[in-house]
This record gives sequence, C-alpha cells and structure tokens, in this order.
Amino acid sequence: MSNPETEIQNDIRIALSAHDCTVFRTNVGKVMMNNGRWFDTGLPKGHPDLYGFRHSDGKVFYIEVKTKTGKLRPDQKKFAEFIKKYPVLYGVCRSVDDAIEVIERK
Repeated sequence: MSNPETEIQNDIRIALSAHDCTVFRTNVGKVMMNNGRWFDTGLPKGHPDLYGFRHSDGKVFYIEVKTKTGKLRPDQKKFAEFIKKYPVLYGVCRSVDDAIEVIERK
C-alpha cells in the first residue's frame, strides 16, 4: 500500500511537469547501508519534498507536501522561514491545485 503523502507528491510532479516545469523529488536524512556505513543525502533537515523551476522564466520553487491533516515539523518550519527571505516560490501543498497556485505566482 502506498503512502498518501507519496501519492500527492507523485500527482504534483506529473501536474507541474505538464505546466512546463522541471520538478525534482528530494530525500533528506541518513540511512545505514548494507555494508554498515551511513549514507547522508547532503540536504539539510527540513528541506522541502519537491523543488524545481518554471521553464518560462527559470523561477525556482520549493514545495513541502503534506496530507490534509499533516503538520510541519520544527525543522520544516525553520526552512520555510529561511527560504521566504529570498525571491523564490515556496508553499506547503496538500493537493495538485495548491502546487499549481504556487508555481503561478509572480
């Protein structure tokens, strides 16, 4: 059975690609590999699930995906506060419509 948040992420990735955007899914954290070594993704804690850019003007966006009842963790809130200081698009999205609203901002 699939994770509801993953399903929303996948739907958003498909929709934004159809809206002339390039979208990347991120993985954050560390995992122990079979050889006993740790693999670190290199991204900071709280980094949004999706990021990318609009083809029309190269404007970068970051999207934190949550279910209808999902809440931001403290590290995600910290990232949101940080990124909003810069001229990029950011949003917490619970649906494809939310994500389209983010990428359509000026």
